Amino acid sequence: MNKNNLIISTIAAAAIATAATGDADACTNFVAGKNATTDGSTLVTYAADSHTLYGFLQHLPAADHPEGAMREVREWDTGKPLGQIPEARHTYSVIGNMNEHQLTIAESTWGGRPELIDTTGIIDYGSLMYIALQRCKTAREAIDTMTSLVQEYGYYSSGESFSIADPDEVWIMDLIGKGAEEKGAVWVAVRIPDDCIAGHANNPRIHSFPLNDKENCIYSDDVISFARWKGYFSGSDEEFDFARAYATQDFAALRGCDARVWAFFNHWVTDMDHYLPYINGKKGAEIMPLYVKPDRKLSARDMQAMMRDHFEGTPFDMTKDAGATEWWGVPYRYRPMDFEVDGVTYSQERATATQQTGFVFVSQMRSWLPDAIGGVHWFGVDDANTAVFVPMYCCMTSVPRSYDVATADLYTLNWESAFWVNNWVANQAYNRYSLMIGDIYAVRDSLENNYEAAQPGLERAALEIYKESPADAIKLLTDYSCRAAEHATSSYKQLGEYLFVKYLDGNVKQEHDGQFLRNAYGTPEMPQFPGYTEEYYRSIVRSSGDRLKVIQPEE
Repeated sequence: MNKNNLIISTIAAAAIATAATGDADACTNFVAGKNATTDGSTLVTYAADSHTLYGFLQHLPAADHPEGAMREVREWDTGKPLGQIPEARHTYSVIGNMNEHQLTIAESTWGGRPELIDTTGIIDYGSLMYIALQRCKTAREAIDTMTSLVQEYGYYSSGESFSIADPDEVWIMDLIGKGAEEKGAVWVAVRIPDDCIAGHANNPRIHSFPLNDKENCIYSDDVISFARWKGYFSGSDEEFDFARAYATQDFAALRGCDARVWAFFNHWVTDMDHYLPYINGKKGAEIMPLYVKPDRKLSARDMQAMMRDHFEGTPFDMTKDAGATEWWGVPYRYRPMDFEVDGVTYSQERATATQQTGFVFVSQMRSWLPDAIGGVHWFGVDDANTAVFVPMYCCMTSVPRSYDVATADLYTLNWESAFWVNNWVANQAYNRYSLMIGDIYAVRDSLENNYEAAQPGLERAALEIYKESPADAIKLLTDYSCRAAEHATSSYKQLGEYLFVKYLDGNVKQEHDGQFLRNAYGTPEMPQFPGYTEEYYRSIVRSSGDRLKVIQPEE
């Protein structure tokens, strides 16, 4: 097995999901066109959410391959060998989910009709992304390559949505196989207008689509006829709805999945309450559009913030229900999401930011700069809310040790691994969220503010060097990204130590100007005892009655 295929097989276990709210893993993508952003870049976000994924930054180096070379294809989620296909003579370098030409591809799985999975297919959704990244320069070329691959070799996975973007165009493609009886897939790809934003989160987002606008909408020839043949649809071509034909659009899919996209739109567009009936699964409600034009433009930092959303300020706010108010405001709910009380089934909310994220990124693609400088893969590991987005340039020739797949794995804790250090910090906060999160944000935001402030000067210097020596500019950016990642990991290790000391045993140690206080004799001052929330105490009284009541002598 060559190095590229070894790395791809090692990342087995990224996001896999169905459009349900149970124990499925799930991913979230948000995108923005170049006229919807503050600097004219295109933006793509991705949270690879999985309970079994060790978060790291992959690096697939550029390579030349001999004529007749074959590429082994392994399922991304499991590492299972699926077969071989001819290798391209030249493959491009890939950092994370962005290649050296600033092409970015991300995904979210929605399952769809189970009978349409082809277990004889060779290409799974994860391999489809990384093969395209290694072979393509533009979004349109990637769409053509991806759909041609599944047509020729069969599609092994279930229904999938892809974000596919280059510095000029952003596309969303919904795709599902045809089952074991017929090789290939049915699919629709829609270009997001340059002045709009869009998203998908484990539910197909393309409903109706233009049938005669090949510049902005491409689809398989049989996407409608196949649905008719299978009995999924019986209306006119103009009435065809891809999402409803090939996937279940029920409460679980809408509240558990599309609600994340609604929350993203709600930050940037007025009157999104209009689509709450749809998000709540009301029959006949107006469908939320695939894309919207934001009231104001977004930056890469704004997109990072969107990946940290817990429905704050909405009817689904996870900081306001009993799970939060009784337990230090924590906006996280452990699995399973569904639960039953007195024969009635309920489901916890599923927000964009979630504890089981392996890695998260915001890809920034800029057409006015050389690819080596224009493509920035803002990368973090673990929960986006507590992760640090560190700039990884798409030209990098190596990855930081703290992000390297060889540093650790899901069963091997390593203090040099950013994934393990970030999890240590985050999991301390999950137990006493409102007490600790401010300390975490202070370090997180300071690091990210520094990266943002350094970016213009760094890139000016890189551009000047690039004119004379592209290789030296690439080395500069590689070294900077690696140093930034190691500094972020080191800073978070110190943060974790600080949190452990400060909040030991449920107390809060007193401090001033960053130093823990001691008395005049040099011993620690008495810590504070924050106790619990009022709602927590009330729940204890409701459940225990007078058992804990303090009885006064006169009683």
